[in-house]
Amino acid sequence: MIINKNEIANILTKLAEEYLVIAPVQKDGIVQFSAIKNGAEACLTFANTKKPGKEILFPQSEELYSYTIDTEGVRMQANVDQKETIVFGMRPCDVKSLVLLDNVFKNDQYQDVYYLTRRANTLIVGLGCNEPAATCFCSNMACGPFAKEGSDIFLTDIGEAYVAEGISEKGQALLAKLGLGSATAEQKALANQLQAETKADGGVNIAGIAEKLGGMFEHPFWDSLHEKCLGCAACTYLCPTCHCFDIADEATDCNGCRVRNWDACMFPLFTLHGSGHNPRPNGKARWRQRLMHKFNYFVDRYNATACVGCGRCIKNCPVNLDIRQALADIRALD
Repeated sequence: MIINKNEIANILTKLAEEYLVIAPVQKDGIVQFSAIKNGAEACLTFANTKKPGKEILFPQSEELYSYTIDTEGVRMQANVDQKETIVFGMRPCDVKSLVLLDNVFKNDQYQDVYYLTRRANTLIVGLGCNEPAATCFCSNMACGPFAKEGSDIFLTDIGEAYVAEGISEKGQALLAKLGLGSATAEQKALANQLQAETKADGGVNIAGIAEKLGGMFEHPFWDSLHEKCLGCAACTYLCPTCHCFDIADEATDCNGCRVRNWDACMFPLFTLHGSGHNPRPNGKARWRQRLMHKFNYFVDRYNATACVGCGRCIKNCPVNLDIRQALADIRALD
């Protein structure tokens, strides 16, 4: 299928009449995912959004349920979001992150109804990266600028138009519903060429990293890695695969709610026990946890690294800590 760029705004506006449409929007100098009603609001000429797409399915702050106590007893209301949603223009790294997060929110020990309900009701339109940023290394992380895993529809920018591929059955159904024209042989060939030639190679080699980390818990390498880290947690909040959260109960008089908020393993209070004991009392322990979780524990549990090479942690670290260098240093250890 082919979508001319001058048709995008009208298509999105029409879809917004039937679905909740979420797309990259430029606001206050940054690009972030936001619900739109007018397709002209969508910004598809961006390297990547400031915040990752995970917040669409796993919001930064989410009311799980509310309650009221009155003379008739306690009334509770679960707040499960069931809106039919289309996410338009998500980069392949963020789409891949949702595939990884599926393992966390649906497994043999736990199924998260809030995440899974949104997931089931969401159609994802992936958008390939013609010009990956210098901080991107998705090609090294079982992903890539044109990786299609997790997308329902995949778009390749060929200049004046997008070549649209229906990946899943519901993606194919939506494309058929839009009544688009077919891409010509030349347009398909150009899309294939872009997909084959565009890489985001940050020179990261993770072969053997998981096994090496498995024997490094007490290694002196951790003694200095964390030294310039400020503990701001920008790396974890902006990571598309990090998923730590905290639960808080908020109440006023006889009304209240339970809220889930993002948290981060880079904060000292994250593991502080009620007794005062903290098993990760310093930056060394927290940085070790971050790398071990992404490149060892997650691999052991789900047979995949919890990193998609989006580069947000590199681009936004205030002291220029670079996870690519940390991995290279680990590989270089005897």
